[in-house]
Amino acid sequence: MVGRSDPEPCREQDWGLFEITNRDGAARIGRIHTKHGAITTPMLLPVINPNLRTIEPREMWEKYGIEALITNSYVIWKHEDLRTTALSDGIHSLIDFPGAVVTDSGTFQSYVYGDVEVGPEEIVAFQRDMGVDIGTMLDVFGRPDMTREQLENSVQETVNRAEKSLSVAGSEMLLNGPIQGGTHADLRAESSLLMGSAESEGRGFAVHPIGGIVPLMEQQRYQELFEILLASKSNLPPDRPVHFFGCGHPMLFPMAIALGVDLFDSAAYAIFARDDRLLTPEGTVKLGDIQEWPFNSHALFGTTPQGVRDMDRDERSTILAKHNLEVTQSELARCREAIRNGTIWELAEKRSHASPYLREAFLWLQEQLDDPDDGPIGDSVLRMIASTNPLRGGGEGLGDEIEYRPHILHIQALLATRWRVPGSWWDATTGPPERVLLIEGVPPPWRNSALASVIEHLVEEPRTVVMISTPIGPIPFSIEDVSPWCHLTGPDGIWDPIFDDEEVLEALEEFGISEIPLIRAIPIEGEEDQTKAPEVREWLDRCSVVDKLALLCAINPSDGCKMTDGMTSRKSRTDRLVNVSSGGEHILSPRLTDGGVSLTNHGASIANGLNTSPVPDFDSSEEDSDFPGIPRVCIIDDAVPFVGKGRNVMHGYISGADSHLTPGQPCIVVDSTGALVAHGTPITTHLEMSYLRKGVAVKVREGAMKQDS
Repeated sequence: MVGRSDPEPCREQDWGLFEITNRDGAARIGRIHTKHGAITTPMLLPVINPNLRTIEPREMWEKYGIEALITNSYVIWKHEDLRTTALSDGIHSLIDFPGAVVTDSGTFQSYVYGDVEVGPEEIVAFQRDMGVDIGTMLDVFGRPDMTREQLENSVQETVNRAEKSLSVAGSEMLLNGPIQGGTHADLRAESSLLMGSAESEGRGFAVHPIGGIVPLMEQQRYQELFEILLASKSNLPPDRPVHFFGCGHPMLFPMAIALGVDLFDSAAYAIFARDDRLLTPEGTVKLGDIQEWPFNSHALFGTTPQGVRDMDRDERSTILAKHNLEVTQSELARCREAIRNGTIWELAEKRSHASPYLREAFLWLQEQLDDPDDGPIGDSVLRMIASTNPLRGGGEGLGDEIEYRPHILHIQALLATRWRVPGSWWDATTGPPERVLLIEGVPPPWRNSALASVIEHLVEEPRTVVMISTPIGPIPFSIEDVSPWCHLTGPDGIWDPIFDDEEVLEALEEFGISEIPLIRAIPIEGEEDQTKAPEVREWLDRCSVVDKLALLCAINPSDGCKMTDGMTSRKSRTDRLVNVSSGGEHILSPRLTDGGVSLTNHGASIANGLNTSPVPDFDSSEEDSDFPGIPRVCIIDDAVPFVGKGRNVMHGYISGADSHLTPGQPCIVVDSTGALVAHGTPITTHLEMSYLRKGVAVKVREGAMKQDS
């Protein structure tokens, strides 16, 4: 990458704006727009000491793809030569770095040495005058060992300095607004609320670092670290990136990112190198303890541990620092890929075994996911689950902790609240079910392994609720092709019956069918009853569509029945529904990758017509209901002609969105009157839509106002 071009400056009107391009629950890939180019998150800001550069900043830009770094404005301010050069030539020239430069303010030095010799306004003005892209106000460091009264004062004094610091920063320098509060969840939530709302001349903070956490990391108090993060996230504006101040060990990246951290910073790559230690995603390795490299990196290629040990100290520190930076960058790339393919939580699971203290923190997180606390931590956990796409494409590895994965919890919650017993049966009779059939002992695809047995039992008793046993609980047969159940992978025998009657009944209670007589059956190979089979299969197909519309689109099953009245379908060679039509018009297509549904314009129009609630508005609240109707995004009039022809919905052009909108699942786009404009898939949540002003909010699948040919 030598010779990499300098970054293109972002448009002035975009400075400080944050956009989200991909997400997996609370984890997100985004871009922060600055005067010296856009920063892709999640990322690490390597710490640069202007007096001691183990790796030159220019090399970081050209060779390692570093888009932004952080240095300490207080250190520069204290050294006259550095201060003079920075003010005359600018910070980018001083350190020879073309990308975005972030600076700290001296708060950490106050923690280490007890005080600093510069005032809050003076240090912000200094950062501004030397051309910093993102500066940091001088907050009051809150140590974990402080009394509550001291921490309350830390929070309040930081807030007291916020407005003036923003005013001094002016319009060209973005500013960090740190969150303090020690280990008290309520103080962190209060700090995030107050700092998130602070502004001067209409400008607020661009980024919110979580401050005062270095002592916790030094003592490996990781549970408290993540408690602080979740408490802080509860009240932070969702359009502000979250920075984990002083965190830079790759072992911590996956879990922190899964919980919503966007930025990290650390000098660990250099500090550990000077101590002859190598960073890995699983921990730290001492150079003196290894005979062969247990990992690969470009920096170490062609060397041996003994060869590196034989180098002089400076040469050894440099090569190890480069290795550490490579490993750090590689782990962040791995995290971003995990966000893209929906596996960030599984990566966090894997990395949690790197340390007993990290493992303890992960187990605590699982407890929170299973039963969230009341208060800010629980609020963040619930928001994370609700913002997670419940479906996944591809395999789902079976593990002891699978039931705690946020997307699994989300789809199970949707099943518990939105699935209903069929309103009528395949033979057109009505009335309550007579029995529950639990199919066991066969693997997916169940339309092949169990369909003949299902038809046989339905012909025998039409009023039968058909369920399938899976290693993570029973599911209705109607969603047999929905991920994750149909994509579970594991050792031989995972599909064998493993639950006793009591466990089965407990699981069926979630569906409200535990009091109905139960039959447990293992299908055997055989022919379907061809006499009734076509009728039963048509009914099963319709149940599948109705149930998916209920689960994923919040459409009442009775309305789903109206949508599918006179339903016909086309199937694939593997006997899966491909296209579904009603009244001769194509209304939706079941997705083969994850078992979800994609609407057509006609289907979206019908679904919109069934929605009787008011057009969403950010200033009004949504009525609580299990079936509030298909989620809608309302756009302003200026955007209607573009979105109506198939352009994506952009942030900044949205006037309202339904709160039950789920990233990754269908939504419709409407105008102020509620008329259909388009349909597609949201990238962000309704709350994010109310804050964000940059980037795509909804990927439009089809506009309702197509251009004439």
